[in-house]
Amino acid sequence: MRRWRVPLAVAVAGAIAVGALYVYNAVEERRIKSQLYIPKPAKITPEVELLRRYVRIDTSNPPGHEIAGARFLAEQLERGGVHAEVIEPAPGRGSVYARIRGRRPGEGLMLLSHIDVVPAEARVWSHPPFAAENTVNTLWGRGTLDMKGIAVCELLAFLALAREHPQPERDVVFLATADEEEGGTMGMAWLLAHRPDVFDGVRYVFNEGGINESYAERLMYFGVEVGSKMLVRADLRAPSRAAMQQVRIALEPYFNPRDPDRVLPGVRAFLRDLAPRRIAQRRLLEDVDRTIAEGKFWLLEKPYKEVLQNVVWAEAIASDEGSATMRVILFNLPDENPDKRLAWLAELIRPYGATIEKVVQKSGPAPLSPRNTPVFALIADEVHRQWGNDVPVGTEVLAVQINDSRYLRARGVVCYGFWPFQVDFYQTQGIHGANERVRIDWFQEGVALMRRLVVRYATER
Repeated sequence: MRRWRVPLAVAVAGAIAVGALYVYNAVEERRIKSQLYIPKPAKITPEVELLRRYVRIDTSNPPGHEIAGARFLAEQLERGGVHAEVIEPAPGRGSVYARIRGRRPGEGLMLLSHIDVVPAEARVWSHPPFAAENTVNTLWGRGTLDMKGIAVCELLAFLALAREHPQPERDVVFLATADEEEGGTMGMAWLLAHRPDVFDGVRYVFNEGGINESYAERLMYFGVEVGSKMLVRADLRAPSRAAMQQVRIALEPYFNPRDPDRVLPGVRAFLRDLAPRRIAQRRLLEDVDRTIAEGKFWLLEKPYKEVLQNVVWAEAIASDEGSATMRVILFNLPDENPDKRLAWLAELIRPYGATIEKVVQKSGPAPLSPRNTPVFALIADEVHRQWGNDVPVGTEVLAVQINDSRYLRARGVVCYGFWPFQVDFYQTQGIHGANERVRIDWFQEGVALMRRLVVRYATER
């Protein structure tokens, strides 16, 4: 009998474990199914209708350019009793500027957005990209997320402040720019060079760039963007295709480097903020210095590794009358000197007879914005008021995307990028792709949140 007791006990324990696992899986399946999204009736408010009208203006670049969108925004500002200026650096290219002046100089808040959107190929969309159709509590259209939805939240907050507090404590500036999606040459860069008065007294900026994480319709993390990697695009030329292939081989170790370059304090804080919401990577992210010291850097997922590295990418080689060209993109750490990186690249490719023929785009350095400011605390306070104190408010550092905030961070302005409304993973797949969309009820929450943020900052003593 003794011989059978142990095997029998093991068998019983195994059966219990299997049964428990079956019950757990069944419960988990029911729980997931019970939380599938069931669309609520959409209430089309004036705020939603304003966003629909804005989305219907094709400001893709090309062919629409931004001037029609700029005039639309200016019209809303003028109707709200605020003088608006349409700034047109070239035919068809327009930015909009308006300011509510406060009593205290030098503490201004800028509400920044961009008017242009990326082109949309209608045949791959479920709904026409510039029709702003409402289906199952969702507004479909190019720009609903990037970034006309945020712009309308900013516009309505700005107009509410003008209506309720015509002379607040601090300046609030509304600025919607041209050309952000193509690098900002005819937008932010042009304004800084030719209209520095637009930025007088601006200390803080609200812009795009944040990342929200939701699960089962519940906001799980509110990420405030404090900076990003900086991009340099350069065209290389080599005497032959074979020589350019050698250049590419020489660059390959920097496509996915083995080791980190350095850990910026803001990046360390960002990874620590994310750690509690990551299962497999939690221990690696919560103390990235320890991860590196233990020789486990290679275990980090690529997006986390790259915020600690200067990374290179190369596009396809093209032959050109006996020689060859190739575009290279340098993804530099936020505080990296781009000229030093270009000098490094030139030295690396020199032995193969290759040169840098043209620098197409150059950005940086743009240090990360600090999180220990009254405005970051204000954002966190209002997020908790909207969604509860258990929603973490942390930072985001972008590994591959950039926005107009980089121009202002380089000049010492503190910039925070965030969505004032919930956004889920599937919605984000439409950004620069097909079927960009926003939940109507979530967008309405964002209108309320942005209004409270702007009014509080502008009026509190």
